[in-house]
Amino acid sequence: MPTLPLSADQLQQRLNAARALHRGEVRRAAVAGMRLGIDLGTSDVVSVAMAPDGEPLALRLDWADVVRDGVVWDFFGAVSIVRRQLDALEQALGHRFAAAATSYPPGTDPRISVNVLEAAGLEVSGVIDEPSAVVELLGISRAAVIDIGGGTTGIAIVENGRVSHRADEATGGHHVSLALAGHSGLPLAEAEILKRERGADIWPVVRPVFEKMCDIVRRHLARLPDGDLYLSGGSCSLPGVRELFQREFPAHRVHLPEHPLYLTPLAIAHHALAAQGAHHASR
Repeated sequence: MPTLPLSADQLQQRLNAARALHRGEVRRAAVAGMRLGIDLGTSDVVSVAMAPDGEPLALRLDWADVVRDGVVWDFFGAVSIVRRQLDALEQALGHRFAAAATSYPPGTDPRISVNVLEAAGLEVSGVIDEPSAVVELLGISRAAVIDIGGGTTGIAIVENGRVSHRADEATGGHHVSLALAGHSGLPLAEAEILKRERGADIWPVVRPVFEKMCDIVRRHLARLPDGDLYLSGGSCSLPGVRELFQREFPAHRVHLPEHPLYLTPLAIAHHALAAQGAHHASR
C-alpha cells in the first residue's frame, strides 16, 4: 500500500495522542477496520490499537525485562504481558483482537517475536524490522532512520523510497542505564527510573554511550552523505541527544519529535494497517 509522506505536525499529533493514551488522559471508541501492533522491546512491551486513518485509539505499555538484544529470554513473561495487554485493550475498546503486527531488530530472527504473539493466541498479520517500520510510517523517500532501542541501535538507509541498507548493532538504552548504574552505585532498576525522570541531570554521565551510538551510525552513513536523519526510541528523549547527533553529523538535518518512545510502536501498528491494505489489493 503506497504511503504518503507524514508531515512533522501530523507525526507530532499522533505521538501526543499516544502519550495521552499512555497517561490515561484520552479515551477513544472502537472503530471498524482498526488494527493492532505489538512492540516487544528490551525495556518495554507496547500494544497500540490504531484506526484506519492512522490515529491511535488505545495503548498499553509495560516496562519489562523479557527481551535482550532481540532475543526473548523470558518467553513466558513476554506471552503473559501480551495476554494481559490484550485483556486491557478489550476492556477499553469492547473489542477482542485476533491478529497483530510485530517487529524485530535488523539481523535477528523474526520468528522470535512471531512465536510470542502466536503463543498469546494471535494471528500475525505482519512482521517488519523496527527502523523499516518507521520508514514506512513516515513515508520518506531519502533519509536515514536511527532507532535507538533498549539493547541495540538500528539503522535504515532509504533511497528512492526504498530501504537500501539496514543494520543493527549492540548499544542502546540498556547500556545507558548500565553506565548510569555503575557511576551512581544504584541497582539497575533504579538507574532505569532515574534515566526516565532526571534526564537533564544525568546527561554528562551517559553522553559517552551516545557518542558510541554516533560512531555506530557513522559507519553506515557513508551510504547517505547528506540529507535527513530521523531519531526514534525512548532514550532519545534525554536532553542533549538531538544536539549531539546534529553536531556529529553536520551535513544532515536531524529530526527528533517529542515523545519518541511511541514512534516505533505507532509504526508497527501502522504496518498492520499497511499489511491489511496490501492483502486486500492482492485479492
